[in-house]
Amino acid sequence: MEKPTRTEQEVFADLAAVCQRPGYVHAVAHLCFRDNVIFYQGSMKAADLQKMYSPSRLIRTEINTLLGLMIKAEIDWTLPHPATIQAYVDESERLLNELHDCLNGEFFSGLTPEALKSGTFNPFDRGAVLREPIFYSGEAAYNFQYLDLASRKYAADGPWLIAKMGFTIELAARVVKAIEEVHTDRMHAIRLTLMKQHPDEWTMLPVFACTVDEICAKTALNEDLVKRILDAFTLPGAERNAGFNTLHDFNALAATPLLRMPSGEYLSLQAYTLAEAIYDAPFYWMAQDEAYLPTLTKNRGDFTENFVAERLQLVFGADHVYSNVEIYESKSKRVSDIDVLVVWGNRVVIVQAKSKRLRLEARKGNDQVIRDDFKKAVQVAYEQGATCAKSLFDSRYKIVQLGGSEIVLPQDIKEVYLFCVVSDHYPALSFQARQFLKTESINRVQAPLVLDVFALDAMTEMLQSPLQFLSYINRRANYAEQLMASQELTILGFHLTKNLWVAPDVDLMHLHDDFTAGLDIAMAVRRAGVDGASTPDGVLTRFTKTTIGNIVRGIEARPEAATIDLGFFLLAMSEEGIIQMSRVVDRLAAQTRCA
Repeated sequence: MEKPTRTEQEVFADLAAVCQRPGYVHAVAHLCFRDNVIFYQGSMKAADLQKMYSPSRLIRTEINTLLGLMIKAEIDWTLPHPATIQAYVDESERLLNELHDCLNGEFFSGLTPEALKSGTFNPFDRGAVLREPIFYSGEAAYNFQYLDLASRKYAADGPWLIAKMGFTIELAARVVKAIEEVHTDRMHAIRLTLMKQHPDEWTMLPVFACTVDEICAKTALNEDLVKRILDAFTLPGAERNAGFNTLHDFNALAATPLLRMPSGEYLSLQAYTLAEAIYDAPFYWMAQDEAYLPTLTKNRGDFTENFVAERLQLVFGADHVYSNVEIYESKSKRVSDIDVLVVWGNRVVIVQAKSKRLRLEARKGNDQVIRDDFKKAVQVAYEQGATCAKSLFDSRYKIVQLGGSEIVLPQDIKEVYLFCVVSDHYPALSFQARQFLKTESINRVQAPLVLDVFALDAMTEMLQSPLQFLSYINRRANYAEQLMASQELTILGFHLTKNLWVAPDVDLMHLHDDFTAGLDIAMAVRRAGVDGASTPDGVLTRFTKTTIGNIVRGIEARPEAATIDLGFFLLAMSEEGIIQMSRVVDRLAAQTRCA
């Protein structure tokens, strides 16, 4: 890669100039239509999603950058000639590519012959280099996850929200879902409109607009309430995003993604950004109320722990999952605590959850802030989990659940899995974990799994069999150093379709985002009502009707130490191996009956 000839700020300034040209908003609408709208007939299939993983597609953070620069001046809504719109699009993409090259160029800034010779050169140890994966990291959540979890995240804050804002987040989520429905209706209608217009009049802008009346019709909410909710997430008319002067500065569009059109309609160019704002923005509203801050902090922690516990109960059952577990060396000496504990057979899962996020200064490449944020969000959680894991093997300690009753652990614990879970989108989380997490070798304790609540939600949704879940996290832990992906969902998607396995002689396997296609469809089917396969074709579908599949279900019914190991072995086999072994078992069973 050649060293960029221009600085990042020079490119950023040129991009800002393009975004403030007359009628540029129509160019952004075209990009949103081209890169964010998925067309399919009948049931959604993996092929329908392929464009979403194309390197030529603009990602959400890039489009948000264009929008953030556009609103630095008053929006000119005039419709340009189609050739002008295309010129805007071409110039925007060229400058965004150049901007990406500038960020990548930081990788080589510390590269010297001496550094290479020393063998200690690690470019990702510097915050300036981490700005690239932080900005371009894959999406951590599905938009419907943001909306569903936001309702739960802020449920306990309902009285404050009603008193100060006039609505709850559950109602706000209903409005956002209605906006998406309106956009779908308009998407179907746009073809008829375009057929009646001259090409010079074509624009995708109306597709992403909505009126208060349309939302009221979808939600059955009154007009004043709907308008109050929409206005809370609408960019104020006089806002010019004055603080957005570098790529990682705060962009007002992140908190108020709706724009008000001259017609009075509300414009939502990226549904995902609006869903994320529903999940994130209310925290900042309440954080400004110093008197409410302690309650807000407690509610955040309670939400994360309760959500994690409920999702794990879905897999293991309520009898195997414990919340707010405390560890005592004596009656008066408390050693530590576990947010969520799972005991299934001779396997134990320890979850430490944190409500910490990556601050703005960290996104800008401030080394100290990046490390400080990571320490608070992940490192502290790991160290607490490691301390707890050690105590499980020491008879001096008592493990006590909420209410005071002791949890009796199996005497022959074979493996302990550590989960470090964060409650918010933490850009490049898995990447930072590889760089910064300091771990220790503890006998029978597996490498930690660092993830957010959205990834855990997807894992527990798709792997609701205890053995399937444990088999996956067992391999995920054992392959921790050999796997790299932009997000945890990619690895889960690969496992569901390919059955996660990495050869011992493979040093590093990098997984492309398109491995999530089957998972993306399944989650949309289950949570958003999309037509398609609710389970990806793979480990969850190919073994169910085989004899080995029946054996695995029998093991789950009685999770004993020896049989769990057998279950792990069987689930790690290839499809061909499972089929062949099933035939052998069937043949032996038939011969036994004959004898």
